[in-house]
Amino acid sequence: MSKVEAKDLEQYGIKDVVSVSYNPSYSKLAEDEDKKGECTFTDNNTAMVDTGIFTGRSPKDKYFVKQMPSEEHIAWGDINQPISKEVYEDLFKQTTAQLSGKELYVVDAFAGASKSSRKSIRFITEIAWQAHFIENMFIMPTAEELENFEPDFVFYNACKTVNKNYKEQNLNSDVYVAFNIEDNSAVVGGTWYGGEIKKGIFTMMNYWLPLEGKLSMHCSANVGKEGDVCLFFGLSGTGKTTLSTDPNRALIGDDEHGWDDDGVFNFEGGCYAKVIDLDKDSEPEIYNAIKPGALLENVVADENGRVDYSDKSKTENTRVSYPIEHIENHQPDLTAGHPKNIIFLSADAFGVLPPVSKLTKEQAMYYFLSGYTAKVAGTERGIIEPQATFSACFGEAFLPLHPTDYAKLLGEKIDEHGVNVYLVNTGWTGGEYGTGKRMSIKDTRACINGILNGSINDAEFETLDVFNLQVPKELEGVADNSILNPRNTWKDKDAYDAKLKELASMFIKNFDRYNDNGSEFDYSAAGPKL
Repeated sequence: MSKVEAKDLEQYGIKDVVSVSYNPSYSKLAEDEDKKGECTFTDNNTAMVDTGIFTGRSPKDKYFVKQMPSEEHIAWGDINQPISKEVYEDLFKQTTAQLSGKELYVVDAFAGASKSSRKSIRFITEIAWQAHFIENMFIMPTAEELENFEPDFVFYNACKTVNKNYKEQNLNSDVYVAFNIEDNSAVVGGTWYGGEIKKGIFTMMNYWLPLEGKLSMHCSANVGKEGDVCLFFGLSGTGKTTLSTDPNRALIGDDEHGWDDDGVFNFEGGCYAKVIDLDKDSEPEIYNAIKPGALLENVVADENGRVDYSDKSKTENTRVSYPIEHIENHQPDLTAGHPKNIIFLSADAFGVLPPVSKLTKEQAMYYFLSGYTAKVAGTERGIIEPQATFSACFGEAFLPLHPTDYAKLLGEKIDEHGVNVYLVNTGWTGGEYGTGKRMSIKDTRACINGILNGSINDAEFETLDVFNLQVPKELEGVADNSILNPRNTWKDKDAYDAKLKELASMFIKNFDRYNDNGSEFDYSAAGPKL
């Protein structure tokens, strides 16, 4: 099918469509965003949108239809909540009713740069800026590929819908993000937040790929001139985008990747960066990527379109999406070989973890399954300051399968390719949140550089008490090497020791949930000891 027209949408239950803009150009989108009043524009003509009361994801409103055969694979619980097929059908009817009789945007795109692993996705929305977001974030087919494009999955976004039946359906609210795996479809209603689109498809890739023996990962990735690949795992706000965007290394992608027999490949065709306190000197690549074609979310600008990136009055989760081509130094085909280094990024709100630690294979599995970090203000509804959390595989909110399914694949690949693994704290130093300060990007960069150039392996190491982490005593580029041992940065050493043990007890308690998964995942010995 070379082009989707109004009559073609009847097969999806969408009727009386006024018009369809199919894979529209950026200029067409900008024109519609302006004409419909969806966006304003900065002083350099970058589109700006407000996403309303939803400035982050709504995780309590995500559901899967419980039916065979997918129900045997899904890890049911608070993250993957079940609904009946009947409830989904009602949500689907409400969605298609909202989309009927409208001017619609249809975007056909790929998820996955690997031709052997990618999925063909059709997105349907009535909002121009959401089509813009989709074209930024996914891999756009060539004209030739569009000629024979057949979707593996259809994603319906009807953000203007309000589900009036949610109480009778025993759902959380009038917002819904619902997946029907057997019907290869998903519906969204009630929330305008663009991240629901991005993470909805990521969730599906996290279902499909492991069942094919391929590892799906919540990580950024880059590659050096010698072909050395580095993966950066971490939740939102831990620095995946910032730290993987490096003028000396080609960016493969900033958030979502797969790892198969050929190596690493990006799921997306763009980047979705936090811009709160964005500084052109500290993060020049991201700053310079904000130009026509990019899409800013929930930022504050003056009457002349000049953005104040320090303004948090709407949310701390201010964002920009842009096609990866806006980063000058990116990997053209969004693929590379097998990783040499893996870095786990944690924003430690307790301020007790070292800026960098070298992990054994067993520790790597432990910290991957633990997925410790702090949720950063604004990334989810109700989060107004950092909160300590454990998110398995650094992305549990997006994992339909059990975390050990992903951990098993990671462990196999670490062994097969001899990968080095490190833990990097991008959180607090000199005290916990409220008394300490955030780790400087410059010092974190120095730690990352030491990993990438291999100089960290020449360092003398000491062992951090309780956690038994190997910490370098010196690293080139770190302003004050004493910060490498976090205890040195606290004025009150007794307070540090107490907080260290408090965090250790949280790790131990969290890891208890894996004790019933067999000896294959008994990595508790690699964790902290009290």
